[in-house]
Amino acid sequence: MNLPVRIPLLLGALALALPMSAHAERVLGQLHFQPCTLAADFGAQSLDGQCTRLSVPENRAAPNGRKISLAIAWLPAKSDAQADPVFLIAGGPGQSALESFPMLAAQLTDVRKKRNLILIDQRGTGGSNKLACPKAVGDDAATSSDVRDMVKIKAYAQRCAQSLAARADLSLYSTTEGVADLDAVRAAIGADKINLYGVSYGTRVAQQYAKRYPQHTRTVTLDGVVPNSLVLGNEFAKNLESSLDRQFAVCTAEKTCGDKLGSPRQRLNDLLALVDKAPPTVRYRDAVTGESREEKLTRDRIAMLARMFAYAPTVAGVLPLELFEAAQGRYEPIMALSNLLQSTLGESITGGMELSVVCTEDGSEQRVDPRDAGSLLGTDITQAIQAQCSVWPHGQRPADFRQPLTGAVPVLLMSGEFDPVTPPRYGDEVLKSLSNARHLVVRGQGHNVLPVGCMPKLFAQFLDTANAKSLDVSCLAKVPYAQPFSGFYGWDP
Repeated sequence: MNLPVRIPLLLGALALALPMSAHAERVLGQLHFQPCTLAADFGAQSLDGQCTRLSVPENRAAPNGRKISLAIAWLPAKSDAQADPVFLIAGGPGQSALESFPMLAAQLTDVRKKRNLILIDQRGTGGSNKLACPKAVGDDAATSSDVRDMVKIKAYAQRCAQSLAARADLSLYSTTEGVADLDAVRAAIGADKINLYGVSYGTRVAQQYAKRYPQHTRTVTLDGVVPNSLVLGNEFAKNLESSLDRQFAVCTAEKTCGDKLGSPRQRLNDLLALVDKAPPTVRYRDAVTGESREEKLTRDRIAMLARMFAYAPTVAGVLPLELFEAAQGRYEPIMALSNLLQSTLGESITGGMELSVVCTEDGSEQRVDPRDAGSLLGTDITQAIQAQCSVWPHGQRPADFRQPLTGAVPVLLMSGEFDPVTPPRYGDEVLKSLSNARHLVVRGQGHNVLPVGCMPKLFAQFLDTANAKSLDVSCLAKVPYAQPFSGFYGWDP
């Protein structure tokens, strides 16, 4: 889901540098850390931190059995640290915290003035026994061009499970086990209370932690809220349609965009009808390699592009222009962008861990809604989850898993007005059961709003006061709507 922070966050993978020297070791609680560098493949920025590992039982009911080595990074406070660190929980399910959050370093500057930041790769992701499925090869592959072939999708999931079985009990990689790992790290660093920040699926983890360990939870911040009651996958199609309609309306309301490019929704519908009937073969230049390529433009490619762009309205501003170009028979730009996104985002979600979470927590409740059949995503995602979970080993979620987080824990909820996967109504639902919480909806924004406008300062203030209701949020009124492109030069002034 956290595909989403999304476009900018997923443009690079992270590398951990080797420890500089043994004498540079630092200690936090019982854990010994070595200096490491978190650096993105794209761009020149890097982030210095401290890295270590913690061994935990894969199965806590059998503590002497197989162990998992959790990858942990510590970003120390710039001055004397408060006793309550901030645990940053990644989305997905399947994203690595160590690969995602360093991209937000600039937005966390105020927080780091007083507090340590702790990043933990949830079991099954990143450096914590990553459950990556093998590359798609041969007839069993589940690729973007055959997403509707549920036989292939099921066979691929089965083959992936078999490839991972020797080193992982796939039924033990769900949210519940991940929450227990978080508390093990909390105890190991010697923190009595922690502040939780979760994005997208990470908000589910944060809520479940606060339910299980209220005595150790100081504050909770949920960015792109996933209610405990939500069945992941059932509402993706509806939410995307609503988001696209609202984002396209920004273009039609702008004279320069609407008059010049027409209705983006109608352009999209026309393009889908065309490719469903006779997918055109398009020659285009690969944006990564520069090589000339030739492939068919399919519905699946268009759907993936529109969905990913909808996460970030600033980026989505180019979509009406791309649809206009396609309406003129110029398919190269939309094909090149689709290929770029597919190659960039393909490794950002760890497929095996994602299936362990979804099949344990949501698989039995997947329901195909016939009303989704005419939408951009259709019923494919729900059917794909059903097919994969029919062969994927899964555990048992706790009986109270679907119950909402309740009580007086201080909670700050954040939503983007145009979020295509966790719309503001989800935040409103979670807010109902909380007595000490506040929900901020940032206009014109998509998924993951911490980086937007004055949100970083509001987040830091919330951590200082543990009182969301006292925040002066008038600064959010300055956040503008993203302007849609009316030409390849950008938007008209």
